[in-house]
Amino acid sequence: MKRPPDGLQAPALQLDTRLGSRLAALRAERGWSLGELAERSGISRSTLSRAERAEISPTASMLNRLCNVYGRTMSQLLSEVESEPALLVRTAEQPVWEDRSAGFVRRSVSPPHAGLRAELVEGRLAEGADIAYDRPPVPGLEQHVWVLEGALDVTVQDVEHRLGTGDCLRMRVWGPTRFRCAGPGAVRYALAVVLP
Repeated sequence: MKRPPDGLQAPALQLDTRLGSRLAALRAERGWSLGELAERSGISRSTLSRAERAEISPTASMLNRLCNVYGRTMSQLLSEVESEPALLVRTAEQPVWEDRSAGFVRRSVSPPHAGLRAELVEGRLAEGADIAYDRPPVPGLEQHVWVLEGALDVTVQDVEHRLGTGDCLRMRVWGPTRFRCAGPGAVRYALAVVLP
């Protein structure tokens, strides 16, 4: 049976869709294939795949097994998907985090949603700022770095890329990365992050 468009789905179908997305995100966060999750949970790959795509509604038994594998209670899992977060976040409401010692400011531009795979971030580095990450938060993370103002040096897999205003670098992150602003002046860039 063909489902209605997202905005017209019944609440139970919307919840199944959000739950499927969250289950897929939890698996991706751990870098597991469907086969690995099937081995850990005792649930078939095809059933897991159908649940992640919201083609089926997971049973309580299935959710219990998955909660065990992911180390959370069913209440925790369901609370992550029960209500749809805001679709719009105004500039003044976007969370900003600052590492003053490093000269780095990070603004979470995208409305938060645990079940989505992509997010948009605005980064600002002061002249001379140099940020090195020893590993990605999730192996295989896809990133797109688009320089809005200034110049940015990005090192990925021991290859340095010099980006100027308007330049965009796409990368899949498996190991260390480095973001450096040699100047002159500060740099402002957009970072699109996509979970594998």
